[in-house]
Amino acid sequence: MTEKELIFDREKIVKGVAAALVRAGSTFSGDKMEQYKEAWHAENNQLSKWAMDEIIENAEVAEANHSPLCDDTGIPHVIIEIGKGRALTGDMIDAIYEGIRQGLNTLPGRPMAIRGDDLERISQSRGLEEASDAVVPAPFMLKYVEENNILRVNLLMQGGGPEIRAKTYRVFHRHDAQVVIDEIVSWAKEVVGQLGCSPCTIAVGIGRSHYEASSLMLQAMVEGQYDVQSEQEQYITKKVNESGVGALGLGGNTSVLGTFIKIGPQRASGVRIVCMRPCCCFEPRKGSIDL
Repeated sequence: MTEKELIFDREKIVKGVAAALVRAGSTFSGDKMEQYKEAWHAENNQLSKWAMDEIIENAEVAEANHSPLCDDTGIPHVIIEIGKGRALTGDMIDAIYEGIRQGLNTLPGRPMAIRGDDLERISQSRGLEEASDAVVPAPFMLKYVEENNILRVNLLMQGGGPEIRAKTYRVFHRHDAQVVIDEIVSWAKEVVGQLGCSPCTIAVGIGRSHYEASSLMLQAMVEGQYDVQSEQEQYITKKVNESGVGALGLGGNTSVLGTFIKIGPQRASGVRIVCMRPCCCFEPRKGSIDL
């Protein structure tokens, strides 16, 4: 990348981020679509097979029309990867915000921002804003990468159902990693049937604090691949699928499409902090743009 190409270009950032948000909200990644098709062929329960067929068709229509995959279009979560030789300024962050605003209007995002002061927003007593772009993105997360000249904006559109069923808590590991993995399986089995929007993708972060575990869970969603699964990820998927919840809770052998785990540094103590999110049948909804 030349010095000229590294110069701040506001219009490029705004347009790129807006397009990435629309992609996140309207498009399955290639590996996710392939995973769905494989699950459809392997499914024996006809009701679950029908449900996955409808999900696949919905995704194809959404991508063709650049329209939302789901009525719950989600809250934008931004994970910025930055490498050597790049800088991130306040002006660039302002351009990213503007790109998010334009992307929400283009998708369009569901109007679900709540009016009022702190307590009024909690109680939802003042009603909702009508504009799609009134939805404020979550605080940005910044991650350093060793690649030179990388400045990548990753967008996740996070729906409400998975947030209700997610869990961040301590696990006593007893000096055995399998204890932690089995606790994740226990959590996931409990909530997959309650979520309704299955098959799920289980996203997991394991860190030293609640903040770190949640951050690692978001990184797992950005980096995870359905066609590249570790032994632990395969184990969690297999065990949760034994619950027989199936697509949309209709029964069958596909309750989970895959599992994405990100494990960070650990503290010398008897506990591990685990964040587990049962991503719905449309998630992770993610889009990226290199600036």
